[in-house]
Amino acid sequence: MQGLTMKSLRAHYSLVPLFACVGGGALFATYYLYRLTQNLDASWNRGKNPHPWTNVKENQQTKFLAVETDYKTLKHPRPRYDD
Repeated sequence: MQGLTMKSLRAHYSLVPLFACVGGGALFATYYLYRLTQNLDASWNRGKNPHPWTNVKENQQTKFLAVETDYKTLKHPRPRYDD
């Protein structure tokens, strides 16, 4: 296929940023799906863990990107369900 070999990429070097952006997007999407399966926000099996939000610790970061919030020192005024 023309455009997908190293020889044709050397001839059409303007396609390199396109392949880099598409490859980076695919890697980011794969990482995000992996992170979704490991995080407590998504409940894949309701039988074993019907309420996943009760297992979140008080200073655990659940957001994908926290710009100004330091979760290590954050205290939430929420009720405790330690029963």
